[in-house]
Amino acid sequence: MEFTSLRYAKAGRVGVMVFDTPAALNAITELRLREMELLLTEIEADEDLGALVITGGEGKAFCVGLDLDLLDRAFDDIIYFETVVRRVNMLITRLEALPIPTIAAVNGITRAGGFELTMGCDFVLIADEARYGDVHTDSGVLPAAASLRLKRRIGEQRAKEMIWTARWYDGPEAVAAGLALRSVPRAELQTTALAFAASLTDKPRAVIAANKRVFQQGVDAGLAEGAEIELRNFVAYMGSEPYGREAYLAFREGRQPAWKT
Repeated sequence: MEFTSLRYAKAGRVGVMVFDTPAALNAITELRLREMELLLTEIEADEDLGALVITGGEGKAFCVGLDLDLLDRAFDDIIYFETVVRRVNMLITRLEALPIPTIAAVNGITRAGGFELTMGCDFVLIADEARYGDVHTDSGVLPAAASLRLKRRIGEQRAKEMIWTARWYDGPEAVAAGLALRSVPRAELQTTALAFAASLTDKPRAVIAANKRVFQQGVDAGLAEGAEIELRNFVAYMGSEPYGREAYLAFREGRQPAWKT
């Protein structure tokens, strides 16, 4: 499928989605929303895919949020504004629901809706030189998809600090705050992200998907409820998937599991 605002390619079992409007700082337009919706449908159907990397490519921005022309209309029409942010929120929800690891490779300026998109990814890898922040409140705008996701990621006090101060974080600051997993020089970001993604694809896709469900189902669970969620998923997975038994038999027989040969 050909796209105008995006590029997509696969490197082995790793898919790479690149926002491809650098002159517009990869802002979110209606075209970008539509193309992301179509691409995610394609990705959801690709059972061979093992991980997904999302990045802003070679420009100076990952994504600066909603496009100015779109915002001109949105600020005059709250119903339209709601429709747009619901579509953004649904894209984030679909990213969260993918049964594979997802990685935002934050290469540069990232704010507002662009920041919110990264909250839908399992991991954030960031360039040392990046400028990364929610920054909605500095413009008198309420975040539409970040607050509670951010709270779950870094805790309530840090989430409030980030949103209410509207401060920018560089790569090392983002790692220190728990916003990102790793910070590297920008020139190394794509290679680092692809290598990290590849390191997650040599396990059975089903075991990663099942463990991802545990994290999602247990996000607000207490200790006892969380233990039951994990146990229930263990029983369902081990009773329906062959990989654990195959790995055990391979160990006993002194060979590699079938999916590694």
